[in-house]
Amino acid sequence: MGTERLDLADATVREWDAIVLRADEEGIVLDRSAFYPGGGGQPPDEGVLLWGGVQTRIAGARKTGDDVYLVPREGEPLPAAGTSVRGALDDGRRTALMRTHSALHLLAGVVFRDHGALVTGGNMEPLEARMDFNLPDVPEGFKDSIAEACAAEIAADRRIDVRVLPYDEAFAIPDIIRTATNLLPPGLTEVRIVDIVGLDTQADGGTHVASTKQIGGIEVVKVENKGKGFRRLRVRLPQ
Repeated sequence: MGTERLDLADATVREWDAIVLRADEEGIVLDRSAFYPGGGGQPPDEGVLLWGGVQTRIAGARKTGDDVYLVPREGEPLPAAGTSVRGALDDGRRTALMRTHSALHLLAGVVFRDHGALVTGGNMEPLEARMDFNLPDVPEGFKDSIAEACAAEIAADRRIDVRVLPYDEAFAIPDIIRTATNLLPPGLTEVRIVDIVGLDTQADGGTHVASTKQIGGIEVVKVENKGKGFRRLRVRLPQ
């Protein structure tokens, strides 16, 4: 049946109990896990597994099929299949990544609303990120106006909802794909939706905070020209 994805069901989970399904050179697979395995520009979580008085430090995770493989740091002990473990995420890292991911959705919503530009790429680390747009022209004062608009949306404390919809219902939502290319894998019957209510609704598989106020702030550090018709915005969040 694969790993039960606690991270998708409740992004606030930081500790949980689980059973090891297998552990080998490929990694550790649990029956249930809150480790985000990376994807959509969001890096994987880090943390620990505690079992029998032993600690195994987890450096990352990846998804293969329906399984989430936890990647232990080099030299860490591996629990045997059937072992009961306690999982715990690095809370500071996960929370920072949730804030950053939500900030990028807010940024994408502002740029689409005010300039009609779609996302062509992006990347994030905790509290720092970049996002690329198909924006041919940059009007005067663009950097400051985007920063001001983002600040206003954070202050508005918009609710951020996450839900799963049938494929046809999801794609009946206007502009549900905010990237220039549809990156969703083929064959989906359901689509996970992240909705900054009143601003931005996107198909997305990452973890997010509950409201725009929890983002805490967005500093637009730089606007770069990445070729004809493409602009890169670099942003930073406060600690």
